[in-house]
Amino acid sequence: MIGIIDLGKAYGARTLFEGVSLKLVSGSRYGLVGANGSGKTTFLEIVSGDEAASEGTVTISKGARIGVLRQDRFLRDEDAILDVAMAGDELVTRAFAEQRVVAASDSPDPARLVELEDVIRTHDGYTLEARASAILEGLGIPVASHRQPLAILSGGFKLRVLLAQVLIGGPDVLLLDEPTNHLDILSIRWLEKFLAGYQGCAVVISHDQRFLDNVATDILDVDYGTITLYPGNYSAFAREKVAIRERKEAEIARAEATIAEKKAWVERFGAKATKARQAQSRLKQIEKIEVEELEASSRRAPLFQFVPERKSGRDVLEVANVSKAYGEKKVLTDVSIVVRRGERVAIIGPNGLGKSTLLKIATGNLAPDAGTVKWGHETRVGYFAQDHHETLVDPDATPIDVIWNAVPKAETSYVRGQLGRVLFSGDDVKKKVGALSGGEAARLVFCRIMVEKPNVLVLDEPTNHLDLEAIEALVESLRAFEEGTLVFVSHDRAFVSALATRILEVTPQGFRDFPGTYDEYLERCGDDHLDADTVALKAKREKAVRADTAGKGATAPGGALSWEEQKKRANRLKQLPVKRDEVVAAIEAAEARKAAIHAKWCEPGYYENTSPADVAKLEEEEKALGPKIDALLAEWEALEAELAQASR
Repeated sequence: MIGIIDLGKAYGARTLFEGVSLKLVSGSRYGLVGANGSGKTTFLEIVSGDEAASEGTVTISKGARIGVLRQDRFLRDEDAILDVAMAGDELVTRAFAEQRVVAASDSPDPARLVELEDVIRTHDGYTLEARASAILEGLGIPVASHRQPLAILSGGFKLRVLLAQVLIGGPDVLLLDEPTNHLDILSIRWLEKFLAGYQGCAVVISHDQRFLDNVATDILDVDYGTITLYPGNYSAFAREKVAIRERKEAEIARAEATIAEKKAWVERFGAKATKARQAQSRLKQIEKIEVEELEASSRRAPLFQFVPERKSGRDVLEVANVSKAYGEKKVLTDVSIVVRRGERVAIIGPNGLGKSTLLKIATGNLAPDAGTVKWGHETRVGYFAQDHHETLVDPDATPIDVIWNAVPKAETSYVRGQLGRVLFSGDDVKKKVGALSGGEAARLVFCRIMVEKPNVLVLDEPTNHLDLEAIEALVESLRAFEEGTLVFVSHDRAFVSALATRILEVTPQGFRDFPGTYDEYLERCGDDHLDADTVALKAKREKAVRADTAGKGATAPGGALSWEEQKKRANRLKQLPVKRDEVVAAIEAAEARKAAIHAKWCEPGYYENTSPADVAKLEEEEKALGPKIDALLAEWEALEAELAQASR
């Protein structure tokens, strides 16, 4: 599908990568990883044809359609959301447009209309609107807004429309640069399922380890001045890369030990005439030993460290009956939360339900419409905003200015030392804040928080612009923040899983408070309980479509069958749709009961207010629902197969 031979890219004296030869094939999904600035996006731009290579060639199968997620693509706010998404299938969109023009002309060309109709049917043009709507819905954009103008969406949701536009085009090659950055957990799960069923060749840049583990069949690692292919997902790659490096280091150590041993022998005995021949032999052996010079890795991990100046009181934060609305849209209604010292509170849920708004109100960066926020005794808060411009307000300031403003009495050596911990060295400390990349800005904000020595950290999407090494370093530093309290919003499931000791799930019905880790939350509440049940929805959507087919199939077939057999078959055909609908209704009822049980598990104070006998009874009911649903689905599939066979 994609052939890459001796590819290289350099900017002046700086070489990003060289000597890259790869064959990327259909049916594989390649996770492209590497440090910020290592050349990942540049590689995608070269493959897509947006950037020229310094050397080497890229060839893509003739006629292959390429879909590229370009986050800077121009969008017109007046266009309908659905129309923008459908525009991704350029072939069908052009065919429909020309069909309308030809049909409206004074003398339509029948032959051309037939050609256009053939193009539309061949490429599933009449399902384009339904497919686009399904993708938009999967990415968290509700059906009710699909006909509305793009202007109603925020920047993050506009990028979702761009992603939908890329996916709807049915490309043979998908090139996605950070597709999960503005997606919530539900949309990320949807995208994972979409990519799992994708038959083409996909190359995806992501810093979300769980996403890469779930999606990637191979990893492309941008490091050591080249790009290396590793089979397997991210976890397999991480283990294999470490193992390879360790083997090479061991080989070099053995070679250097052998050289040192032979040199020592020559130095000891080389001056003796009787040992001269042996000394010369050892010198020749030393010359033949090749010691590989290991390239330095482009990966660098910052050293985050959060040390509170003093402990806070036991009660850290009390949010009481807080409400907030933007115009007619209510995002928070009577929210009450109490956070105590030492808790690691993860706030999760779909976008647009007030997670960031709650953090802004809690930190005093936004006034509530109603309710109060009270911080506990001796609390000192460090706030990481999702939009770095809320903290780095002066684009002309430099990193050294930002840190000095936070600790004006500190010495130069201390300020530079702290910046060095987050990978700002040399002239980097004199860059203007407005020129920093997303990852650099995030590290600078964390550096400022570090020197302020807070005992409470409030973090809004802290991993969005960090590379994998920085995310791992951040996780370790937050684990070590034992004397402090952590409240954070994140859609990075690995990050939440590593840190959370309490889950606040935001739903359209309000907040659910779960006292436990993310893994315990998933075990109790279910990984997919937030999604509408896909099987039941599929059954409902197909119900109307298949009803016509079933009705047509109810006519008694002719042929060699006897009159009695024909009558028996006709009666059976009449019963099949009724029976199938009964099974679908039973599936929906069972799934609704399962969802209701899940909701009970997550109700605040459920275990404290419910007797052990009632808890056990509900657990037994939940346990029995799984096999029941499986049996009903099997029965539904059998009925569908019988209907399809009988209607032929």
